[in-house]
Amino acid sequence: MTVHDPILAAAQRARAAIPDDTAMLRAAAELARDYALANPRIYWTDLLASALVGWSALAGAILVDNVAIALACGLVSMLALYRAASFIHELTHVRKGALPGFRLGWNLLVGLPLMIPSFMYEGVHTQHHARTRYGTADDPEYLPLALMKPWSLPLFILVAALAPIGLILRFGLLTPLSLLIPALRRKVVAEFSALSINPAYRRRAPEGDFARQWAAQEAGACVVALALVGSVFAFGWKPLLVYMAVHSAMTVINQLRTLVAHLWENEGEAMTVTAQYLDSVNVPPPGTLPALWAPVGLRYHALHHLLPSVPYHALGKAHARLMDTLDMDSPYRKGNYAGMMPLVGKIARSTMTRGA
Repeated sequence: MTVHDPILAAAQRARAAIPDDTAMLRAAAELARDYALANPRIYWTDLLASALVGWSALAGAILVDNVAIALACGLVSMLALYRAASFIHELTHVRKGALPGFRLGWNLLVGLPLMIPSFMYEGVHTQHHARTRYGTADDPEYLPLALMKPWSLPLFILVAALAPIGLILRFGLLTPLSLLIPALRRKVVAEFSALSINPAYRRRAPEGDFARQWAAQEAGACVVALALVGSVFAFGWKPLLVYMAVHSAMTVINQLRTLVAHLWENEGEAMTVTAQYLDSVNVPPPGTLPALWAPVGLRYHALHHLLPSVPYHALGKAHARLMDTLDMDSPYRKGNYAGMMPLVGKIARSTMTRGA
């Protein structure tokens, strides 16, 4: 979307050029040193428990005949698998060698069974954190949603609901076809191989070790997609439909979380770090629901943009320390919000007043 109102355009440039707050950035840099180490025991315990609960509950939703119990199992499965899947975000930031075997374990337990192998996010998400890319047309994870048409928000959620179908087609159909058709392969790599929200984003072909990891993960996801389709002939429709319902609900929750992860008010201007922070969102305690819809540290998304290398289990401590040490008028406090619904309302009102 292009802003034609000169007053609005000037306001956006002013927001993008908000000067950096040195006190906040200095305090964040100190925290990055103090909380830099990832704890393998926390990571593995959390992942294994979430995956175990998620897949066990999914089995219960498929096998149990009582509708109420099956629905309860489906809800538990969705929340647990959503938490397990959210570790894909940590994979993109964790320091090399800090968690031996964790990438492989995550892909085997979660990424491949859900057809979201880590190559779909690795090498993509870090571009969202690049100082000169955030909020620009080159950012794979940014759209000026608050400035778009009112119908764009329902469409944004609807696309997520269809994710399981899209993933089956991506890996079960396009992967084998693209191996036979070079032109299709180039298109698949560039346009259908990233968990991004910017439709203009185009991905480069992988190289070296990453290309080999990509190939192995894509082959595994292809096998899963074909097995899901084949399961209909062996077990009927119920297992596939329950799996797809849980997967779809999980993806919708994540899309709602994405919707409130930023204010989405920038339209292409390069932003200062402080401006990027103020365009991002924390939903810290005392609220408890964000622990479910923004798990694995995602409730501190604005803080994460200041401290991308800090592991998820340390973000709560880092947030508390910043709140205790920074002045009351620090811009850090302006990035904290009460919950999801006020943020959805804020963005929706913005689309109605600016994007209509």
